[in-house]
Amino acid sequence: MISIHVHLKANAYDIVIGHNILPHLGKRLNSLGLGENCVVITNPVVQRLHGRALLAGLKKSGIRAKVIAVPAGERAKSAAVANRVIERVARQGGRKKIFIIAFGGGVIGDLAGYVAAVYKRGVPYVQVPTTLLAQVDSAIGGKVAIDLPFGKNLVGAFYQPKVVWSDIKTLSTLTKRQIQNGLAEAVKYGAIADKKLFLFLSRNMEKLLRLDSKALVRVVERSSRIKAKVVAADELDTKGIRAILNFGHTVGHAIEAAGKYNQYRHGEAIALGMRVAAHISLQQKLCSPRDVRALNELLSRARLPERIRKISTTAILARMAYDKKFLTGKNRFVLLSRIGKVRLVEGVPSAVITKAIQAYR
Repeated sequence: MISIHVHLKANAYDIVIGHNILPHLGKRLNSLGLGENCVVITNPVVQRLHGRALLAGLKKSGIRAKVIAVPAGERAKSAAVANRVIERVARQGGRKKIFIIAFGGGVIGDLAGYVAAVYKRGVPYVQVPTTLLAQVDSAIGGKVAIDLPFGKNLVGAFYQPKVVWSDIKTLSTLTKRQIQNGLAEAVKYGAIADKKLFLFLSRNMEKLLRLDSKALVRVVERSSRIKAKVVAADELDTKGIRAILNFGHTVGHAIEAAGKYNQYRHGEAIALGMRVAAHISLQQKLCSPRDVRALNELLSRARLPERIRKISTTAILARMAYDKKFLTGKNRFVLLSRIGKVRLVEGVPSAVITKAIQAYR
């Protein structure tokens, strides 16, 4: 197993990466002293595929688990679903000391983390990500949230898990589309912070699409290390350091919302957002055409969308107005300087944004 420490002053924890490590989670939880009672929040697909391995390991370690399954997909990140889950946690937890396990992809991690943050003003939780996107990105860093109809992640908190437990074996049951979805975030990490990772992705894209275990471990480990370092430097996103993780997310989140969260999956929307952000970078003369071309080619090799379809430019721009990253009425974009380096830019002219979106229609 590979262990990566997230160095935080009051909320430090480990990211543990390995193959077939689900059965061993209970032993780690006992060492953390989280108690003997937990609520596992998951969806029916993950429960069917991996629930037995998780629950058997917990039982062996003396941990009693209750399971709450919510619908798969972004629709689970609604206030209505969150409130229902909180009520069930309250009924099942009663007066017991409990902790929560987020067992699934990014949606489950966000929802379960949000529930943990608000129930009884905060109970401990752990992240057990089962998708590539969650393992390389969303399970790490403590950003938990639910959506509103007109914007993504608008209700939430910073609430760090006690451990992130990434079992590479769970990725073997993902669909090709789910793998492609996660590769978008891995490409993001290469683009913003690590040219070597970017080149590794380029050389090994076919292996990754075939779920080669060694290649996946390398990508999950390197992406996790980058995010751990960024989060440690700017846990609460107040210094402008953590903002680099939003490369592609300004337009990407707007595409998701404009498509009512069913037109594009998160990674697909972020891939389109990265294409648009790179085009803006080029228009603003911040990067070279060669770097934009390299990014677009790698996203295409990951079988990620090349064009924005069935969503109007007007709808995307309207959703961007609700972006929580915008400050004092000014837009904020993470733009490409070169492969492996980005910069935060405020006040990008609206005509430039519109032109960049239309370039990928």
